[in-house]
Amino acid sequence: MELSQHLELKQTLTPQQILLSTLLQLPSLALELRIKTELELNPLLEIEEDIEELDNSEEETETEEPEIDLEDYFSNDGYEAKEFYDKSSEEVEMQNAYLPSLAEDLIEQIASLRIEEDQKRIIEEMVWNIDERGYLMMDLEYIAERFEVELEIVQKLHARMMQLEPIGIGARNMQECLLVQIEKIYPGTPAHHIVRDYFEEFANKRFERILRKLHLTKSGLREAEELITHLNPKPGGGYIDQRTNYVTPDFYIREQDGEFIVTLNDSFIPELRISGTYKNMLNNQRKLDTDTKVFLKKKVESAKWFINSIQMRRITMLKVINSIIQHQRDFFMQGKDFLRPMVLRDIAEDISMDISTISRVTSGKYAQTDWGTFELRYFFSEGIEAEDGENISTRRIKERLRVIIEEEDKSRPISDEAISKLLQTEGFPIARRTVAKYREQLSIPVARLRREI
Repeated sequence: MELSQHLELKQTLTPQQILLSTLLQLPSLALELRIKTELELNPLLEIEEDIEELDNSEEETETEEPEIDLEDYFSNDGYEAKEFYDKSSEEVEMQNAYLPSLAEDLIEQIASLRIEEDQKRIIEEMVWNIDERGYLMMDLEYIAERFEVELEIVQKLHARMMQLEPIGIGARNMQECLLVQIEKIYPGTPAHHIVRDYFEEFANKRFERILRKLHLTKSGLREAEELITHLNPKPGGGYIDQRTNYVTPDFYIREQDGEFIVTLNDSFIPELRISGTYKNMLNNQRKLDTDTKVFLKKKVESAKWFINSIQMRRITMLKVINSIIQHQRDFFMQGKDFLRPMVLRDIAEDISMDISTISRVTSGKYAQTDWGTFELRYFFSEGIEAEDGENISTRRIKERLRVIIEEEDKSRPISDEAISKLLQTEGFPIARRTVAKYREQLSIPVARLRREI
């Protein structure tokens, strides 16, 4: 045995930072559901309904509402949200609100599980950190640390969550997602063994090694492949039918006399406060036993963090959308043909925030503009200079790349080199490595993997 020392740089997020990060990821309607869940879980948190009562008790309000020193978070840029008013019937029609909620369905399923309430809370935390594909975005080790439980407990709860419908939800990667499904549907089959033991070989179509290792015939491999390809690699993505889904905008943006009127769609989000009843109980702590005191203090802190995070979410989202408008002013004034190259770093540097924060705010959020409704990520793309000197958004190039691949002969897919030469003849000076990068960003496999028999 020997003793040694070493330096390690490690970033640890506080519970407040984790909560704010989670809320920033949620679109407006999902936030409403998250608030309802928090109200059910924390008895010290309540909706501020009686405004007159609060006005007549200013001192009480000041003690109940947690204070936020915004100077600690943001610099003042002079931005002011303005009132939004409806468009005339001749302009862009307001889109109907319809958002089938995967989170809501999962929360209902969790409520019916025969497990302790604190364990349900852990699974619910996982639910709020599932991305649009249905994959868990948070490390299990981090969840164990946050809830101060053994990693083994979190692992068992994670396995329990993946058995909910749609099965495989909350997996950490595609192999784990497919394995959960195939273990339930086709256990002990060659398809099961392939996903469990030879997934990388299968994904890269190294079929000869699979045939040799599992002693399969070609027909047996085709049967296994058929079973695997019918599994759902994105259990979250299949939850919304794009043909019937209507987007509810998170922002309304309207140009008027050269200025932009911006409204955050959060009018249905209730004002929250800490319960006066429980606050009075804390003020008379002599009548409470130790366990009750600890419980109440813990719930008070949790309620304060939640109220603070809701307010910080609103401020953050308005700052981000305002910066996007300033960077893409030509688009908002004149339309799609005037979209400029812009990356997340541009916004992050403009408002002095981390790129990860900008990413959370813009993911899954939509803005209704005079030119239609767009996901905020639509406004972000890099740019290249064309042969005529025009600065072209990479979004346009990626769209052309996607069309080329869609129209290719699948028995003889086009290589990246051939696509590069084709794009160059169309006026886009794109190298082979750039084609490969854009293809990967579009989640399109290499030519070899696109080949069909």
